[in-house]
Amino acid sequence: MSGGINTALLLGAAVLLVAVVAVRLSTRAGLPSLLVYLALGVAIGESGLGIEFEKVELTRVLGFCALVVIIAEGGLTTRWSVVRPVLGAATTLGTVGVFVSSAVLGAVVHVLLDMPWQLALLYGAVLSSTDAAAVFSTLRRMRIRPRLAAMLEAESGINDAPAVLLVLTLSTVTMDSLVGSWWQQALLIVYELIAGAIIGLMVGAVGAVGLRRFALPAAGLYPLAAIGLTVLAYAVASVSHASGFLAVYVAGVVLGNARIPHRQAVLGFADGLAWLAQIGLFVLLGLLASPNRLPAAVLPALVVGVAVTLLARPIAVAASVSWFRVGWRDQVFLSWAGLRGAVPIVLATIPLSVGVDGATRLFDVVFVLVVIFTVAQGSTVPPMARWLRLTAPAEPTELIVETAPLERMRADLLQVEIAEGSQLAGVYVDELRLPPGAVVTLVLRQGAGFVPDPHTRLRAGDSLLIVATAAVRDAAERRLRAVSRRGRLARWLGEDGGR
Repeated sequence: MSGGINTALLLGAAVLLVAVVAVRLSTRAGLPSLLVYLALGVAIGESGLGIEFEKVELTRVLGFCALVVIIAEGGLTTRWSVVRPVLGAATTLGTVGVFVSSAVLGAVVHVLLDMPWQLALLYGAVLSSTDAAAVFSTLRRMRIRPRLAAMLEAESGINDAPAVLLVLTLSTVTMDSLVGSWWQQALLIVYELIAGAIIGLMVGAVGAVGLRRFALPAAGLYPLAAIGLTVLAYAVASVSHASGFLAVYVAGVVLGNARIPHRQAVLGFADGLAWLAQIGLFVLLGLLASPNRLPAAVLPALVVGVAVTLLARPIAVAASVSWFRVGWRDQVFLSWAGLRGAVPIVLATIPLSVGVDGATRLFDVVFVLVVIFTVAQGSTVPPMARWLRLTAPAEPTELIVETAPLERMRADLLQVEIAEGSQLAGVYVDELRLPPGAVVTLVLRQGAGFVPDPHTRLRAGDSLLIVATAAVRDAAERRLRAVSRRGRLARWLGEDGGR
């Protein structure tokens, strides 16, 4: 057994290191690195090293877990100030756009490839969602207008939820019952989206307050807690029959924009974990694919890919964002930059795992389509932005401000109330003569707080907040007690603040 584990660890470490190096190579080539990851999976599969892997259900479960991490990272790194102005357009594109794209592509597939309506609509639903990892990695290497980038990133975080719900519905409900109760299914999807957003908002808000109020003993625990909260949002939403993916994204946005301790450490950890999830997910999907079947899927993949890129996606964009005064150049770019990646392949495992007729062919077509159109679109997104004159000048680097709880800094926060009769009243701040390592940081007076300067005169009824290192805390307390009893001349009067 130990030999098998060692071999698996050796292979896993080698794949991980090759994938990390591939990020640099793919960045230089201007292509999403998912292609290299998929190729690695195929290389170690049945046609390469001979590893046979046919566990569709396991791939679906692990794929969903990876998507939770990837979407969480997208939410954590989303700036609310940038997303807020385009939230309406992004939400409409991520919900209404999904259904419009599914319907249009389903009709095209039904007519051109002569497939039954339910299977044709499954094609549309599986390919209706853009991939958050592909969109994030592509846009963050470009300089385009912040409003446009925010719309694409927010859409890619939102549209996974309705796409999953639509694929699940089409995979488990017969066409006859779907036609008869379409309005019930529509209401169910609306409920799941609204409930998922509310649950994500609640978990994120409560988690942000908890992370600020309860100091953890080590800085490394804050990233774990933040990711744990996003996973909790997914779990609570799923148990409540709501959209877990939307809950994850909303919780991530709330946490990422809150003033939580060690925020930069949280974002760095989430970024690394998202890379690991992407690598594992794409390699696993490549491992699941059967190269012997893929050549037969090339022609249908080209037909479906052209239809979704040049017809379904543009119609969905126009139907969704025209109401928000989005110009035609922006709409063209939104249509072209709607990259597909791991998400459609993961969604294709849903009908495959429940045994839908034609699901194997669906998986192969989607796999080939993602590979071909990632190359075709991913490499042309930057030139398209320049051609449409949508590039933006470089912005100044965002100021990074890190916060830490006092326990981590080995310091204490002292709160001092100046009572009536205390000799502290009338003393200037610089006359406190606090030891080095202790400083008055805030004065609360008559309900209003302000930062004092050395010439601030204290009054009865003031509340002081004093930060002191652990080494001088006792000395600072003794000095404050001495001044409160004998005033600014306490030391000359022999008062050392004891008792």
